[in-house]
Amino acid sequence: DPGIGKSTLLLQMAADVARHVGTVLYVSAEESAHQIGRRAARLGIRDERLMVLSEIVVEAIIEHIENLKPALVIVDSVQAIYSGNGASAAGTVSQVRDCAAALLRVGKTQNIPVFLVGHVTKEGAIAGPRVLEHMVDVVLQLEGERFHAFRLLRSIKNRFGSTNEVGVFEMNEQGMQEVRNPSELFLAERLPNAAGSAIAVSMEGTRPLLVEVQALCSTTAFSMPRRTANGVDVNRLLLLVAVLSKRVGMDLSNQDIFVNVVGGMHIDEPAADLAIAIAIASSFRNRPVHADLALMGEVGLSGELRSVGQLGRRLHEAAKLGFTRALTPRSALQRQSSERLPSGIEVIGVRTLHDALDVALLR
Repeated sequence: DPGIGKSTLLLQMAADVARHVGTVLYVSAEESAHQIGRRAARLGIRDERLMVLSEIVVEAIIEHIENLKPALVIVDSVQAIYSGNGASAAGTVSQVRDCAAALLRVGKTQNIPVFLVGHVTKEGAIAGPRVLEHMVDVVLQLEGERFHAFRLLRSIKNRFGSTNEVGVFEMNEQGMQEVRNPSELFLAERLPNAAGSAIAVSMEGTRPLLVEVQALCSTTAFSMPRRTANGVDVNRLLLLVAVLSKRVGMDLSNQDIFVNVVGGMHIDEPAADLAIAIAIASSFRNRPVHADLALMGEVGLSGELRSVGQLGRRLHEAAKLGFTRALTPRSALQRQSSERLPSGIEVIGVRTLHDALDVALLR
């Protein structure tokens, strides 16, 4: 997305490669060289082997690459450059495909890695032709909210390794800084005894993350109560509200329900169902969740709890952050070998959402 920090992250990476490997050519097709220079000065980047080229014609870019023979080329962005041999404007399907193919050829023949910055549509898909994704070897996607500090760098496609690795960064005055313990930061401002707050243990690739899920139930005088979700799928929220109403017996028909994942995170996996449902019930009953309890589990339509993957990794992360109890589906606990469970944390297995509420909520 625009303004999320793609150029900042690539400029920092380019400076590191220039410092330790060799010459880097940073092609800026959107911003002027002066703007790149100001960003570099703000980030404290000063390296003579980092070259900046302000150019939008792909033939001229390739000529500079062949003459300079850099160790790395960054083109920011592929939607802003065009080929003089084409009749259409920059950013069209044919121009994006032809420019990418031309840069692909020079990268393969000269044995030079090339980074292409691309934009995404409102739906999150790569803007331009879908064939662009199949032409390249790696597709990395930088995600996050512009007004939140945290960013996730996901690997969507990787011909050189696993796509399960996720990088977590924080945007600050020094640029994009790696977050070595993101769970600790996400929970830093948590109020332990506040009703409507629950801790979900989510997996981002192979990395477990503990995030705070907040819910607020408020009585409404209108016939159509609101259901607002920030960081979770609104359809998943509607499903969990229906299960709480039908299987647990909560009358939520006159309640506006708001659910938020703290820190601008977005949780897609069903393992966060249990935390969302318990946060809603906690707010509705005005009873806090036990402060030392971490939650993980998928909620079925019958109110049953279904197992989640990588239970051992989730429990180890929760234990590392000081949680002494974890609430999981009983089926997942039965499948897990006792040797793989961490010490110092009590793992409680329950079968239904109704039983989970009895364990999770303070009396």
